[in-house]
Amino acid sequence: MTVKIQKIDNFRWRIPREGDMRTDGLIFASEAMMKDLRHDQALEQVRNVATLPGIVGPSLAMPDIHWGYGFPIGGVAAFDAKEGVVSPGGVGYDINCGVRLLRSELKAAQIRPMLEDLANSLFRNVPSGIGSHRRDFKLTLAEERRVLEQGAAWAVQQGFGNAADLDHIEEQGTIPGADPDLISERAMERGRAQLGTLGSGNHFLEIQQVEAIYDDDAARVLGLFPGQVTVSIHTGSRGLGYQVCDDFIRVMLRAARKYGITLPDRQLCCAPLSSPEAHDYLAAMAGAANFAFANRQMITFWVRETFEQVLQKSPADLRLNVIYDVCHNIAKWEEHLVDGKNRRLCVHRKGATRAFPPGHPKTPADYQQIGQPVLIPGDMGRYSYIMVGTAGAMAETFGSCCHGAGRVLSRHAAKKRARGHDVIAELAKQGILIRAAGRATVAEEISEAYKDVADVVDVVQQAGIGRKVARLKPMAVIKG
Repeated sequence: MTVKIQKIDNFRWRIPREGDMRTDGLIFASEAMMKDLRHDQALEQVRNVATLPGIVGPSLAMPDIHWGYGFPIGGVAAFDAKEGVVSPGGVGYDINCGVRLLRSELKAAQIRPMLEDLANSLFRNVPSGIGSHRRDFKLTLAEERRVLEQGAAWAVQQGFGNAADLDHIEEQGTIPGADPDLISERAMERGRAQLGTLGSGNHFLEIQQVEAIYDDDAARVLGLFPGQVTVSIHTGSRGLGYQVCDDFIRVMLRAARKYGITLPDRQLCCAPLSSPEAHDYLAAMAGAANFAFANRQMITFWVRETFEQVLQKSPADLRLNVIYDVCHNIAKWEEHLVDGKNRRLCVHRKGATRAFPPGHPKTPADYQQIGQPVLIPGDMGRYSYIMVGTAGAMAETFGSCCHGAGRVLSRHAAKKRARGHDVIAELAKQGILIRAAGRATVAEEISEAYKDVADVVDVVQQAGIGRKVARLKPMAVIKG
């Protein structure tokens, strides 16, 4: 199907409402990005989302848009509480895959002599790869249920971190309303040994340095300075979240038939937000999201422990504090101003992050003057960005922003492109150490597999839905 595209300005493109669409599509992209996107199924997915019942505002796509399951990755859509629907395809399989950023009191030059030891120790202490699990830590069923209900707060209660960490996590690390009884035995079994593990694919643990600062005031509030060592953690709900999504796709296919919802794509299977099926999915999804928050909290603890051991420094000397933790595969109840009235909406963010502005009640207290941090990882060979949310995002995207660079090559195509290259050795020459469970994962994650995240961030900045604060350069990367 050919999708009609109308240029609004240099960074916005409209898919005009026609046929069975209930609203327009709105894509944030540069001219060069749109040239490539015209050959991508993701545009049709934006159009398809616009046909779903109860959608409020346009079907949105961030500049890291690419083809995904159901919704495009980079897709955002809000649905009315009474007329709208919830769709697992608008959340994704890796529920609450997200990014956490830690800052330190260290400078890059201080750790460079010990960088190899740090990378090796992190690779040992934080399991990575397909099916990775900790040999020294496995939850009991009763403990796992508490993780699903309490999220990062459970980990803090067990001594894995401190209460101050929770202040800088989206929703303070706990999505309310989780019900472990709605999560299958298979999902519980898959998650039990995987808490505190990275997994595979594009997940990573990365030691970085602050390479550039664009907003001195915001950087000061976030505790950033040039040359500073930071650590990013990118992972989600592991096998538990995958299984929850898989289980509920079957439920939602039946629900769509039951409620007479016409689907342009079976992957958009959904249920009315007022239905028991929707209630059950959101309660199970909240449990998986809480598992992901706890997962990143546990990894944070082992990162801190590793730095202390290798560098022989105290926690007070290191001050590896959480800047922020943001989820980018989630559906959440939020209040938004629409046509001058506050409305309760279920906002789906699929490969997209929350980007709330200064003064918003959900923005952490100490960030009220600058806005919520937005963490935009790039690729392991270039850079990542820290941004903050804006009033423009609240007005135009339901307080949403991009979540990364966005793939331009499939994993198969990336591996084909990497043939004949020793990617690990090439990155080492750039001063970037790679530790990975297998070379195949490294090949899948080559820089050429992704858009240049600088281009993505530039669209966000120019469109006014986010503001640049700093750029981070990789020093050592732990991959699945």
